[in-house]
Amino acid sequence: MTSLPSPPPSHGLKLTSTVTRAGELVLQLTEVPVVEPAADEVVIRVEAAPINPSDLGVLVGPADLARARFEGSAERPTVTAPLSPAAAKALARRLDQPLSAGNEGAGQVVAAGDAAQALLGKRVAVLAGGMYAQYRTVRADDCLALPKGVSAAQGASAFVNPLTALAMVETMRLEGHSGLVHTAAASNLGQMLVKICLEDDVPLVNIVRKPEQAELLRKLGARYVCCSSAPGFIEDLVQALSETRATLGFDAIGGGPTAGQILGAMEAAAAAKMSEYSVYGSGQPKQVYIYGSLDPSPTELVRNFGLTWGLGGWLMPPVLMRIGPQASERLRARVLAGLKTVFASHYTREISLAEALQRETLLAYSRKATGEKFLLNPAK
Repeated sequence: MTSLPSPPPSHGLKLTSTVTRAGELVLQLTEVPVVEPAADEVVIRVEAAPINPSDLGVLVGPADLARARFEGSAERPTVTAPLSPAAAKALARRLDQPLSAGNEGAGQVVAAGDAAQALLGKRVAVLAGGMYAQYRTVRADDCLALPKGVSAAQGASAFVNPLTALAMVETMRLEGHSGLVHTAAASNLGQMLVKICLEDDVPLVNIVRKPEQAELLRKLGARYVCCSSAPGFIEDLVQALSETRATLGFDAIGGGPTAGQILGAMEAAAAAKMSEYSVYGSGQPKQVYIYGSLDPSPTELVRNFGLTWGLGGWLMPPVLMRIGPQASERLRARVLAGLKTVFASHYTREISLAEALQRETLLAYSRKATGEKFLLNPAK
């Protein structure tokens, strides 16, 4: 018989991010009460929470980390980083509000309300926000019980990247496209998308920055990989789009010319198949969605792609709402079945709450470098 876990303490630490009236962003570890669960809630001892680019938007935002002050003790470090006047103005609604970070994570249920006793002692993954904390009280319905043999680290990234990749394919089908283009394709999410498209027989054009990233994806089975740093990048992209007929792109970069380059290459591939010239360009619908901001600079467009095109923002949750609860549950079941294969995440390093606020570590994960992913373990 499995013994029940020890009950949680009265207080625990969580990582908070605060914008101050002095025009600075302050990161610190704050001691907070562990909230007792309501009937339909559980308390999780958090053992793993990934640091995703979306988490960094809350955690550090536009703060100038190069000029940050690292103070406090080894157990309770603090980071104070200046904000530009424009950034401080943009974050005015956050003023003097300690915000929690960490969209998703996993750990053991150490307390449960009367209606959630079935989860007591189990390891679960959860998408509930505020996961950069030692303990987190959440709704039982927000928990995904992990199969036996699946560790917290393996289950910690069970939501954001897997469901985003699957929602991209769902969007393609909903909008009548037949192939995809993806940037920053060597990321954990990008590798998942490669495996999904291979399983579902979906043509996928991957865009990476480095030759070694291209080689990584080819080893996974990717057929079309274009390196943006190569001299013949645009020609390679047009050729790949011509062969795949992919007309829907997802751009994790956001700033710079990439989104416009994809639209231009889609138009070039479509125009090459036209029998007659049209001043309006091809009639082939072309769409690029920006879903990340690895580059926060302005998006650059050179209007060389006719008039049948679209550029917009994209998030995974509205897609899940659009396809409905039954289809969303199907996607979650697929993720659960593939946590060790298709949806496996790979981490550069596991760090504690205190280590997350050390200079070298903070600067490393804040770079949002493709292929580098940090896992925060508040129990460490």
